[in-house]
Order: sequence, then C-alpha cells, then structure tokens
Amino acid sequence: MIHPTATTAEMIVDETMRAVLAEIARDPMAATQLVVIAPGGYGKTAVLAELEHIYRSAGLTVLAPREARTAPADAQGVLLVDDAHQLAPAQLDELSAAVDAGLPRIVLACRPWPRSAELAGLIERLTRRHAPLLLTPFDHEQTATVLATALGRTASIALVDRVHQLTGGVPRFVERVAAALDPNAKSAEVDISPSALAPFGYDFDRLEPEVLRFLLAELAGVGQHAELIGELLGRDADGVAATAEAAKASGLLGADGALVPIVAAALATLNPAEGALAVRARLAQLQLARGGAVLDLVRALPRSGAGGTGLAAVYEAAAGEAETSDPALAAELFGAAVSSGAPLASVAVRWANVAALAGDLPAALRLTDPVISGPATPDQADGARIAATALVHLGQLGSAAELYKWSGAGSSMAFAAISTLGTGALDEATELFTRSGQDGPPTLLSSAASLMAKGILESVTGSPRAALATLVRAAALLEPAGKSVLLPDSPAALAALVALHCGELSIAESVLDRAVAANVGGALMLARHRLLQGWICMMRGAFVGAQEFLALANKASSAFQPRDWLYAVGIEVGLARRSSDLAALRRIWSQAGDAVMRHPIDLYTFLPLGEFAIASARLRDQERLAPHVQEANLLAEQLRQPALWTTAVHWSGLHAAIIGEDPAAAEQHVHALAEGAGHSRYGAVLYSAARSWLAVVTGNVHPGSVESAARQLDDVGLSWDGARLAGQAAIRTVDRKAMVRLLECARLLQGKSQTKPTTAKATTAGQHAPTSTAAAAEVIAAGKLSEREWEVADLVLAGLTYKQIGDRLFISAKTVEHHVARMRQRLGATSRSDLLAQLRVLASERG
Repeated sequence: MIHPTATTAEMIVDETMRAVLAEIARDPMAATQLVVIAPGGYGKTAVLAELEHIYRSAGLTVLAPREARTAPADAQGVLLVDDAHQLAPAQLDELSAAVDAGLPRIVLACRPWPRSAELAGLIERLTRRHAPLLLTPFDHEQTATVLATALGRTASIALVDRVHQLTGGVPRFVERVAAALDPNAKSAEVDISPSALAPFGYDFDRLEPEVLRFLLAELAGVGQHAELIGELLGRDADGVAATAEAAKASGLLGADGALVPIVAAALATLNPAEGALAVRARLAQLQLARGGAVLDLVRALPRSGAGGTGLAAVYEAAAGEAETSDPALAAELFGAAVSSGAPLASVAVRWANVAALAGDLPAALRLTDPVISGPATPDQADGARIAATALVHLGQLGSAAELYKWSGAGSSMAFAAISTLGTGALDEATELFTRSGQDGPPTLLSSAASLMAKGILESVTGSPRAALATLVRAAALLEPAGKSVLLPDSPAALAALVALHCGELSIAESVLDRAVAANVGGALMLARHRLLQGWICMMRGAFVGAQEFLALANKASSAFQPRDWLYAVGIEVGLARRSSDLAALRRIWSQAGDAVMRHPIDLYTFLPLGEFAIASARLRDQERLAPHVQEANLLAEQLRQPALWTTAVHWSGLHAAIIGEDPAAAEQHVHALAEGAGHSRYGAVLYSAARSWLAVVTGNVHPGSVESAARQLDDVGLSWDGARLAGQAAIRTVDRKAMVRLLECARLLQGKSQTKPTTAKATTAGQHAPTSTAAAAEVIAAGKLSEREWEVADLVLAGLTYKQIGDRLFISAKTVEHHVARMRQRLGATSRSDLLAQLRVLASERG
C-alpha cells in the first residue's frame, strides 16, 4: 500500500501514477483536474495524502467541498475529495458547483461502484482533459519491495510468489501479510497468521449484508451460478450483477470474480460460523430443488450440527452422491439426515452399506438388524446381505452363510457357498454354487462372485492351477467396479490365498498389487490386501518388506477386524520366530491366543494357524492351541483332505513336531505330505523337504539331498525355509566339507530372501533397515570382521549354539561369546535380532 508520509520517490506506484505525481510536484500551481478510481485497498487515500503533502509544501491551501464552491478561480488552493462514491447528491452538487466556478485544481478519488448519475456526470466533466487514473494490484516487483521494507532484507523469490498469490497483489493485503510475517520467514509455505486476518473483520462489518452473503456464496463455490445466487439474495439478474460489482469494488473480490485467497481464509475464520453455514444450507436447499449436486455445499454441515427438517433431504441427497467416492462421509451424512428428521427406515440399509464399506461393521450390524427382523420390506434382502458380509469379516462364517441364503439377493448364493465351504460343508457349498447366478442380471459383481465360488470349490475338489486361474479371472473382472462394492472377501484375496498354498507367490503378489491399485472393496478390504502382501514377503524371508506391509495395513484400518487381526498377529509371530527373537515371540503370544479365540478356525485361516502351531511348540505351550489344531484337522477331514489346503497345515505341523521333539507326529506329517505330493509341484517340493528335515533331525544328513531340497524350496518362493534347512543340516553333519557346502548354500539362500524386492511404498515399520544396511556396507569397506569372526558369523546365521560353534571351530564357547560381543559392538547392534539382521546383510554383500 502507498504510505501517506512517503515522498514521491519512495511511493510504490506504477509508472503512470509516478509520472503524474512527479509532474504535479514540478509545478504545483498548474491547473489539475484528476479522477483516481480503484477498489478498496488499492491506495486511493494514500495517493491523496501524497498530493496533500505536495500541495501544502508548495504553500497551497487544501479546500473542503463547501469552501471550493465559493473560492475564486485564481484561488491558491486545491480540492482533494476521497471516497466520492459515498457522497450524497447534495455534496456532489457542491463539487459540480466548484467545477463550474473554475477551481483550477481538483482531485477526486472513488471506487468503481456504486456510481450514481450525479457522480458519473461529475467524473465525465473532470476527465475531459485527462483520463481517469486506474490503480492496479501490485506486481511481483512491487510486492518484493513491500516485503523487503517489512523484513529488512531482500525476500526470496519463493516468498514473494507466495505472498503475491495469497493477496492477489492488493496493496492493503500485501501490507497486512508483510506486517505479520516472521522476520526469519524464507519458505514459500507462508502461514496466514491471525494478526494478518484480524483487520478483515472490520472490512466485513462495513459490507452491506447482501454483499457479505454474496461473498459467502463465492466461498461455498457457487459463484458462477448467477441464478442460484439470485435465489439466495432474492434479486434478479441485474441485482446479482450489481451485488457482484459492489463486491469487486470492495477489493475483497478479484477482477476475475474469484475471492482473493487471503479473503477466503478470513471469511472462513472470522465470519460467524452460523452465518456461513446458514448460507451453505440455504444454497444446498435451493440447489436440490433445482436438481443439482449438493455434496460440495454440505460437506462441513454435519460436523457443525446444522439440522432441521429442511435439511434432511439435502443430507440424504449428498450422502447418495458420496456413496461410491467416500463411504465414510456418506455414512456421516446419512446420520445427519436421520438427526434432521429423515425416517431411519428409509435410509437404514444404504447407511449400513456405506458404514460397512468404511469399516464400521458394528454400525452396519446395528442398522440392519431391525430391518431383517422387522416386517417384510424390499430392503430386507439387501439388509441381510450387508449383515452377512459384516459377519464374514468378524469370522462368523456359519451365521453369515445363513443370512446369505435367507437373502438370496444377487450374489448372495455364491457368497453363501464360499462361506459354507469355509466351515467344511462341502456338499452344501456345491449345492449353493449351483443355485448362484440364477436370479437377477449378470452384473460384474454377480459374475465375479460366481467365479469366486467356482474357484474356491475347484481348490478343494479339482486342480490347484484351475482354481487359481478362475480366481484370477474373477479378480480382473471386478477391478473396474470393485472400489464401491461391499465384499465379504475379494477375489484377489482368495486368489492370493490359493497361490500362497500352492507356491505361486509371484501370482499372489501380482493379483494383490492390482487389487490395491484398483481399491477393490474400498477401505474395508485394503487392510486384508496389505496383510496378504506382507505374508508373501514373510514366506520369502523378506522381513523388512513384511514389516512395511504390516505398517501399511495398520494405517489402512483404525482397528483390525477379527479376520485381519488374525493375519496381522500371524505375521508378527512369524517374523519373531524367523528372527529367533524369543522375547518378541513371548510378547506377541498372548495376542495370538486372543486372536484365535475371537476368530473361529475356518478353511481360510490355515496359514496363521500354522504359524501359531509352530510358535506354540517353540514356547512349549501346545496345550493352548491344541483345540484349534484339532478343529482344523476335523475341518480338513470334512472337506476330504484337500491337498492344496492341507499341505500347508502338515508343513507347519512338521516343524511344530520337530521343535516339540515329537518324532511320531513328525512322521505322520511327512506321510500326509507324501499323499499330497502327486497333486502339485509345490506339494512334491514340500514332501522332499520334509523328508530331508526328518533325516536331518535324526542325524542322517545327506548333503546332496538337503541342498537339492533347499534350492527347490527357494524355487517356490520359500527362500528362508530353504536356508534354514541347509543351515540345520550343516550343524548336524560330521563331514567338514559338507558343512561348508551346506553353510554356503544357507548363506546364499538367506541373502536372496533378504534382498527380494517388495512393492511397499511406505517404510513406517522398516525405517531402521536402511541404516543397518549402510552400517553393514561401511563395515565391509573397512574390513572390520576378521576371518575368524566371519567363521563364527556364518555359524551364528546357521543357527548353531555357542557350544556347537566352539565344537566346530575347536575353540571354547566363551571365546565364541567374546567374538559375538565384539561383532555386536562394531556393528552397533542393539539386540541379538539386530545383530542377525546386519550379519545377513554383510553376508549377502560379502558373497
């Protein structure tokens, strides 16, 4: 803004105004008739103050309008008139008289609006010899000058750009922001401080009520809808145009009709909330009556508590707009509609659907229960379907299947078949599948659901590859519409489960990546997809990736549903076991018991149950898990021992038996794996590895067979399992050459598992991994581990105890402990698990 006390040389004005002021300063006595026109805040008053300074310095008298009317033509005076647009007709008549009297020096300043006939006539008479001077916003250079004065230094280009963007270059606004800036401000991210916004309160108080309502309508985003604003203001098109001109003349609205950003911030902050909300509510009602979209107008209304019967229909319409794009917002809007007087029965099912999509399953069940148990209505079938879907996520497959069958709507029979199969009722699931898709149109959902049911049945009764292919096709079919569809389970998740059970980890990874990208199942399914991605990493031995996906799953869900929690705890148990972190395993074990109690065992939970079984043996707490293992065995028996699903069960059972030192149980699991070896390559690989394990634990090590089995495990994605088999065999062999060969194999496979790529983008849970890697690289470069320490490190990674390492290297266990302590100190490892992680990185880099 132009400072009243500044000299002409110091004023921040454009070249035209600078030239006019310089000309007057050179010859103050010259006849001058000028009109200065600009919106509020552009510096008209400051220009007049500068002219007053020039004329008084020259000895001229500054006249009031009444004095000017009677002043002689050669009077040594000047008439300076500010805010002429506010003068009454009588005052304008006095000015006209002064012009008629021939007063030689008259400068009049006004806003472009309002302009009465009297003012227009006066301006026309004063501008016959000199066009009006139009003050314009500051450019970047002028903005930079104001900032430099305020900060006492040159402002950065980024800061100048940001301030200019916030203020639109309006001089008064630039000064307000500059005055409120932190003197050390450098960043382009300038926060608008309360002290910069406070003066706008006075500006708003001076506005006509309808101009303020117009600005609030602009803030609500309907500035381009003249008819809508006309209805809000109760004005015709000419009246709306006049109000818009008044808003522009105030300087609060830009010449392009858009709110200046800092003005928008001030309106949102300083204007009484009830006023802004009342305008939004009224606009929404008017827009709804016109058949227009209302969501953007009412987003903030539910949180404000604004209600009333007049808004119920608005909230309901807005909820309908948000159903597919933002289910959580839609649920909030349905709640606001009911609070405002909409009958609950009219929106209960739609409300329940979006609540479930947003992950609020208790709300979905609470809303659908009265619908299901009440009198027959067209919404009952959908209500039962929504409740059934919620129950699946809660682990209640039996109850869900009953509701799906009772619903019979669309895809319900297919989902009933999937749920029923999960409880072990194969014949009933087959019968339900034959009934699926018979009613209703073949939508994407119904077609995908039918393929899902077919694929899951094939996984139990047919070929694993056929089952996987069917489920992958179902996943692809649902991707275009999947984000707005409420699902008990996604085809991608089921495809990934089947792929995990048959060693097709790359297919599992691919189908889950696509599901996440397409947001299939919305927020409700995202955590499940992320957890399965983490499970893939864990099976490969990529522990950092598994932790990253676990963190992403936590981020996707404020609270895990029982099914998701079962998998999340399963990952934590699996990571702790694989990292030999007994303390972490003990910490998580109580949660594992709780998770398996909350979610009954079904076909789709065999993977976490297997991890829990191994952990229970490690902690000598098999009794706690025994009933659940027995339940899984009974379920498998009811399903006639499907090889694809039971192979994983027996593989986990074998390791639990080995750890629990139960050779008879181990033999039984190997025998069971033999029966499944002929069904798939994966089954054959696990059977071969199981035989090697059984031989290793009995001390009958065949290095060639063990190495072959370990490499086959790596081929099907189980790199960590392969490394552990080779390492344990190395511990037990008496042949030193065989030991070295097996240790090399274990180290190679372990290194591969640790360097498997992942698609996780966030590193919330793995933030320390890069540090460990960098530290390890520095150690390698510095050559800090001696050859003897490398020998000890290799055997530590292979799982040997200090005594066993000492026996191999012909040193005492105490010496081994000393070497490990030195390695831990040099690497800066904070725990045994951290030391193991860094040694694995070192080993992979060294190899």
